[in-house]
Amino acid sequence: MDAVTDSLRSLLHDAVAVLAEAGVPDPRVDAELLLGHVLGLRRGGVQAALVTERAVTDAERAELDRIVARRANREPLQHITGRAPFRSLDLAVGSGVFVPRPETELLAGIAIDALRAVAGEAPIAIDLGTGSGAIALALATEVPHARVFAVEVSPEAHAWASRNIAESGGSVDLVLGDLATAFTELDGTVSVVASNPPYVPTGAVPRDPEVRDFDPPLALYGGDDGLDVIRALSQRALHLLHGGGLLAIEHGELQGAAIRELLVADGWRRPETHPDLLGRDRITTAVR
Repeated sequence: MDAVTDSLRSLLHDAVAVLAEAGVPDPRVDAELLLGHVLGLRRGGVQAALVTERAVTDAERAELDRIVARRANREPLQHITGRAPFRSLDLAVGSGVFVPRPETELLAGIAIDALRAVAGEAPIAIDLGTGSGAIALALATEVPHARVFAVEVSPEAHAWASRNIAESGGSVDLVLGDLATAFTELDGTVSVVASNPPYVPTGAVPRDPEVRDFDPPLALYGGDDGLDVIRALSQRALHLLHGGGLLAIEHGELQGAAIRELLVADGWRRPETHPDLLGRDRITTAVR
């Protein structure tokens, strides 16, 4: 049996110091989440255990030291824990798939609201470039009467999406393929198309190591101006959506005007750019 060593409070203090020295944003939050991962506790459970001054075993300390070192190397927290929260979902993530961000929850919310507003027994929604399956599963679980489809071009990301669909029990028809040619059999029948495509310009290498060094390049880079995939997305969604259907696209904070111009040129109506929680342009919608 493992010997009991330092207190939980001491262990957490040391972890915060290591992460802060490494430049990790919010080192206290990450330290608590990593400690919770080791102890099998949610963050609130960790905070409660601090109050009771729970002791920690040698094995627990060794495991925490190991994963704190990984995080100090700027490996994403979600890769270490293997999970990423997204709205009401708890998704499996890791190497080869883009880790879903809180900003994308806003995109999912817009798509969900639009899908709920559609009259009919089984409106159709499509997530083009689904990655981990986050948007598609949010649509399927929060609008359960809808029919939800998703496509992903990366075999590695497709495998993660398949796992998340199986684990969640959500009803999503997932295919491996190119969003530019996906679901031709559904042309003219879809109510909502949502996408978080790659939109980083090729020359604009992300500053954060978690993104630059660990997110798959296929999920990040969208050509010289970052809009190559969005151009293809616009054209494909025009065929998929019926009249009055909604397109919702996540993008970089400086791309809203260019995307609205692109959409108008393609024949979309009422393009509008929406801010994220920090007031930065983040999502553009348009109507077929």
